[in-house]
Amino acid sequence: MIRTALATISALVALALPAAAADDFIASPTLRASVTVTSDVVRVGDLIDNAGSAALIPVYRSPDLGTTGTLTTAQVLSVLRAKQVIGVMTGDIKEVQVTRLARTLANKDLENAVASALERRFGLGDAANITVTFDRGVAEMRLDASNTGALQPVATRYDARSGRFDIAFEIANDNNPSPTKLRFSGTAIETVEVAVLTRDIDRADLLKASDVALERRPKAEVTGEPASRERSVGMQLRRPMRAGTPLRAADIVKPDFVVRDQAVTVIFQAPGLYLTTRGKAIESGAEGDTVSVLNLQSKRTLTGVVTGRGQVTIQGASQSAPMAPAVEQTSSLKRDEAPAPVDTAALLRSLVQAPASPAQIAEAQIPQARVSQAQAK
Repeated sequence: MIRTALATISALVALALPAAAADDFIASPTLRASVTVTSDVVRVGDLIDNAGSAALIPVYRSPDLGTTGTLTTAQVLSVLRAKQVIGVMTGDIKEVQVTRLARTLANKDLENAVASALERRFGLGDAANITVTFDRGVAEMRLDASNTGALQPVATRYDARSGRFDIAFEIANDNNPSPTKLRFSGTAIETVEVAVLTRDIDRADLLKASDVALERRPKAEVTGEPASRERSVGMQLRRPMRAGTPLRAADIVKPDFVVRDQAVTVIFQAPGLYLTTRGKAIESGAEGDTVSVLNLQSKRTLTGVVTGRGQVTIQGASQSAPMAPAVEQTSSLKRDEAPAPVDTAALLRSLVQAPASPAQIAEAQIPQARVSQAQAK
């Protein structure tokens, strides 16, 4: 009955008004199926369109920040009638969803804000290397959506010995001239990425990919340059180490390709010659290291370079190598005389054959230039 009377009155008024004014007047209040609010109360104007002067009347408390609540259409109409709002068009809407907007600060956002406030201060380094732990677990923080400003530190305290911090922040608020204040406390420690052993490793073990994990550790635990995982794999340790130990660059070395007292292959290389024999390593060495080996045939100690696993190479001097300095120190040849060429075959025999007497042993150890001098005489 009431609706019919209202409709009749609206029609009569519309006939007496210009077309544009009539359109504004007859617009009926219409219920919304989905509502978003930013304040802590829901008003009539949030729930219906064309609310007119009743738009600012509060009717509900808003849901919690960042959450959504649901109201049945009957509940909404009942509250609106209590506020003298009638004639609301509902269509086929069965319920109304009300969402309260919020600004969400994730735990990572807060950690980054604290780390940035401490960056390059109090003896700390880059913010990316500062690990922050709050006194109370902070999964995330929700603020009113009007808090649109950045987190600005306004008071910072830090104890370098204990790593304790106490920092106050302010955030600009669009609806309030006074900024929103936040305060956090906890510990902040500078960390480094370092390779960490996943099991006990012996001195002779080669580090495999499964033996090393990359972790962040307090910088104070790693004295010296931290070792990276990529650099550690395939290397050996200078000493046995336990699982969980962070590795420094000084802790790892290239693997030994030759081990002391190991049987090795001795390779002698000279221009046009390639000779191999068996020997025994007198000392350990990695690839590229210079080590001493015992020639098992001649019983001579030779010096060569580790060129592979169980392999030591001795490079013979080239026949075209300059000989002048050696001749000046070991012979009486004149400066304009050239030394005779090296008897390579004799030199090789001295490397692989055991001398028959102490005199021959001494002769075999004469430097190359002396051999050339004797042949020249």
